[in-house]
Amino acid sequence: MNRFSFWLALLPTCAIFILNCRGFDIAKHHNYEELQEEMRLVSEDENCKDITRLYDLKEGKLTTLPDGRKGFHETDPPGLTVQGRKLTVIEFSKYPGKHTPGIPEFKYIGNMHGNEVDGRELLLRLMWYLCDGYKSGNKTIMWLLENTRIHLMPSMNPDGWEEANKGPRNEKGEKDWLNGRANANGVDLNRNFPNLNKIMYGYEMEKYGRNNHLEKLSQAFSTSDLQPETKMVMRWLFEVPFVLSANMHNGALVANYPYDATRSGKQQEYAKSPDDELFQYLARCYSIPHGEMAKNHTPCDKNEDFSKHDGITNGGDWYSVPGGMQDYNYLETNCFEITLELGCDKFPPATELPEIWDENKNSLIFFMMQTHIGVKGTVQLSDGIPVPNAEIMLYNLADIDNNCQETYINHDVISNKDGDYYRLLKDGIYRIGVEIYDRENNIIQISKCVVVKNKPLHEAQVVDFDLSIFYQEKAKTENDCALLNQQAQQTCLKNLDQIQLKRLFEEFYEDLQEERVL
Repeated sequence: MNRFSFWLALLPTCAIFILNCRGFDIAKHHNYEELQEEMRLVSEDENCKDITRLYDLKEGKLTTLPDGRKGFHETDPPGLTVQGRKLTVIEFSKYPGKHTPGIPEFKYIGNMHGNEVDGRELLLRLMWYLCDGYKSGNKTIMWLLENTRIHLMPSMNPDGWEEANKGPRNEKGEKDWLNGRANANGVDLNRNFPNLNKIMYGYEMEKYGRNNHLEKLSQAFSTSDLQPETKMVMRWLFEVPFVLSANMHNGALVANYPYDATRSGKQQEYAKSPDDELFQYLARCYSIPHGEMAKNHTPCDKNEDFSKHDGITNGGDWYSVPGGMQDYNYLETNCFEITLELGCDKFPPATELPEIWDENKNSLIFFMMQTHIGVKGTVQLSDGIPVPNAEIMLYNLADIDNNCQETYINHDVISNKDGDYYRLLKDGIYRIGVEIYDRENNIIQISKCVVVKNKPLHEAQVVDFDLSIFYQEKAKTENDCALLNQQAQQTCLKNLDQIQLKRLFEEFYEDLQEERVL
């Protein structure tokens, strides 16, 4: 893995270790007021004010709308944490403030546990990094900001941070392992989301039921004991069609992927999701460019040597987390989320923050680039009217685990209100199926086949579904699928013993080097 030590050219020309060009102090823990001020400074910066927007998450309070449905009002006030603080987000986008069909949405969430602080400081540094990169014309940063809508929330639990920050350090220089972890009501926010794994696993047993968007809005918000911070994030997920995400923690050094909750209820067992190989790839997209995560290093716990597996782990295989935010994203929205454990010390001394930034900066950028793998497109009726909530189904035409036969990936995504959809996929040959209702309420099933070959600094492959030309294209589409199916199986059988997920990542990385992105 020596090649992964050459991630240098992504950096803007600013010094990174103590101060960046604008005076941001990386060797400092920022309290709530300072965090708010840094975010304001970036959003008002002369070079970045046109590509940024500062906003607060709104309160997660359902109301009855004029049409009788349960929902939210756009004029609702910002939500507040238990102690009255706001959850503030900074957005980077070519068109701040609105979702644009064809441009996927990405988010990072830091400081979910108040005493786990690396993510909080990394995201404050990252927002300046993106702003400076845009100003200096950095190729990678420019491309990301022009083709992605990026949301950074440095702290989901500012109340917990304030509590942890007050606590003393022991003789080893460490803060208490639990003080400030929970919110001000003493609730662990990463156990506070609706437990959709239980519903999903029940459907698996019955071989019946949905495989995505498992709860209606009214059901989700009727879950007992939801905390205000949890409700605000849930509303955020309902209102913004995120595609990819990571939430940041401390206490270990590993990239964790779904499922987090085990099927049997055991404390520890592998909890495989339908997108298990894709999630492993995504986790490696963070761990391998990282300065330490995938390398041989002293483990935080002697029983947890994650470096043997490139610095990644399945959540359930580590320990079961029912009610976690990661699995909630996957089972209730179109968003694929992983959990990043960024270091052994939960609240490291401020003097260590420059090194922590240096270890993570390339991973932070490279992971965001994965928002553009796979396919995207629009679904529309013959008169050009967009179709929301259309089910997008995926079939792997050459599944290695199924003797190279076609296999349904049991996790659909749905189109957004503008008819646009996004489906992350690793390299391969796929059949994409869409089931929609026409004007006469007849069910129409459409399929297209596509070869996915992900390239750096390229958008996801566009696969549109347009009923106005569906019938003219039907014969050609069926013929294309038959040819690709045959090709996929032949290629898969030939390379069955050679194909490895790690190699797919390395090929992607080599493409980056060849195109001088890094």
